[in-house]
Amino acid sequence: MPSGSNLILTKAEKQLIELVRSLDYGEVRIVVKDNKPIRVEEIRRSIQLTNDK
Repeated sequence: MPSGSNLILTKAEKQLIELVRSLDYGEVRIVVKDNKPIRVEEIRRSIQLTNDK
């Protein structure tokens, strides 16, 4: 794998980086096919429940 500034990114890889940088906070799932990102799923809502005993 090339290092540092020698990386050549595909359009999908550039879109992925832009998406990650635009997130204030959150979690994403990246689907990869043939070594390339093909889809990103952003988790919209996560609710943590307390376990009161």
